[in-house]
Amino acid sequence: MPAYIIVEVTVHDSAAYEAYKRLTPASIAAFEGKFIVRGGPATTLEGSWQPERIVVLQFPSRDLAHQWWESSEYAPAKAIRQASATTKMILIEGPEML
Repeated sequence: MPAYIIVEVTVHDSAAYEAYKRLTPASIAAFEGKFIVRGGPATTLEGSWQPERIVVLQFPSRDLAHQWWESSEYAPAKAIRQASATTKMILIEGPEML
C-alpha cells in the first residue's frame, strides 16, 4: 500500500532552504518517491491552522518512505532542513492518489 509523508514547514533561513529544495528530489526518486504537493499556497477552510508551507510525498510503501528518511542519500539535505526550518512530519499509509 502506498505511504505518504506529510510535512508542515516553517522556514527560518530562506537561502539555506533553497539549497535543501535543490538536493531533495534526487534522494526521493532514489526510493521511488514523488512529490504530490510541494509548497503551494494554502487556504484555511476550517479551524485556525495557518501553515507557511505544506509538502506531501508519496512512496510505494511505508518501508521505502522510512528508508528514505533514514538514508545516507537524504542525510545532507535533512541536515540543511533541520537547520533552516521547523517541521512537523508524519508518515501514513493510504490508497493510491489519483
